[in-house]
Amino acid sequence: QVQLVESGGDLVQPGGSLTLSCAASGIIFSSYAMAWYRQAPGKQREAVAVITSGGSTNHADSVKGRFTISRDNAKNTVYLQMNSLKPDDTAVYYCSAQLRLTHYWGQGTQVTVSS
Repeated sequence: QVQLVESGGDLVQPGGSLTLSCAASGIIFSSYAMAWYRQAPGKQREAVAVITSGGSTNHADSVKGRFTISRDNAKNTVYLQMNSLKPDDTAVYYCSAQLRLTHYWGQGTQVTVSS
């Protein structure tokens, strides 16, 4: 059974930092590209950052320079370090694992940026 379990979401003030984690089980983690998506109320889900099985990364323009995706294959975990958070970053953040046409999703973790 495949499970992606996100954690680390919280309420944080503008300018603050958070680190999200996603622990995977039931897959050969090192073979999968891992990504973070987010969905704000009333908006479509959007890709935030992706890291390939080889460790190459790509970040959305809206978070470039503020967010960093990383992975630890020994721990089957992918991370999203978020700095300089803005109210526009408020959303449910989802972890995903993708290999060819296979795509798994986590249940999401809420990030709220507000003073």
